[in-house]
Amino acid sequence: MELLIYFNGRFVPRHEARTSVYDHGLLYGDGVFEGIRAYNGRVFRLDEHLERMYDSAKAIDLQIPLSKAEMKKAIIETLKKNNQKDAYIRPIVTRGDGDLGLDPRKCPRPNVFIITQEWGAMYGDLYEKGLTAVTVGIRRNAPEALPPNIKSLNYLNNILAKIEANAKGGDEAIIFDIHGNISEGSGDNIFVVKNNRIITPPTLNNLRGITRAAAIELARAESIEVLETSIGLFDIYTADEVFVTGTAAEIAPITKIDGRLIADGKPGKITKKLMYAFKELTKREGTPIV
Repeated sequence: MELLIYFNGRFVPRHEARTSVYDHGLLYGDGVFEGIRAYNGRVFRLDEHLERMYDSAKAIDLQIPLSKAEMKKAIIETLKKNNQKDAYIRPIVTRGDGDLGLDPRKCPRPNVFIITQEWGAMYGDLYEKGLTAVTVGIRRNAPEALPPNIKSLNYLNNILAKIEANAKGGDEAIIFDIHGNISEGSGDNIFVVKNNRIITPPTLNNLRGITRAAAIELARAESIEVLETSIGLFDIYTADEVFVTGTAAEIAPITKIDGRLIADGKPGKITKKLMYAFKELTKREGTPIV
């Protein structure tokens, strides 16, 4: 059966989920989105994801035509229509149809899409072996220009980093900010472990990840110290462990960066502990798909 997509209050087959070429989401990347996961019939931290999405919309002065409660209901209903219990969920709000000018006031009504699809382990067997990462020359958008905490449809900054990582043979990119501090990956947050302490950049120059927050909670529950502070190239090269977090990636170890093995080149004990704890968390927490 063809997937059904939520589109402005209707459920339409995938091939009918279309928008105008004058939609400012297409023309200018003017809109917001979220990436959400459902595990075994429960949507993980749905309220937190919607809070972030509506904050992103507010930051770009975009009025989402659904309340949070209505959006939540629409997401659950889309999953039910597609008979999905384990899925990746992508709600999208574009500025809507306008003209070829930049003025968002020419777009009278935003468009709302919700895509859900079956989803497994993003990195396959690399969760056991570890990812290879490379540092890239592209810099993260400056918070003064386009704040990374706006999860907008303009993802070219991330895509340019991914293109460079692909060219260098990396599974993931490590992006610096304009000051030379490590920001994040092309689609996930970065953590280093040194002397049994976890260190991660503050969320000014990177996205306030939902999985990032869960990893910090799980670490502190295990009495592992977590420090949020700026880190640089030296810190990742000399780390005992490095891992990334994200909705699609979950928690994934990085075992090689720029050709250098991280410690012994195997996923570390703290990373593996958090991977297990996160998996258990997703089994017991979430909004039921009912």
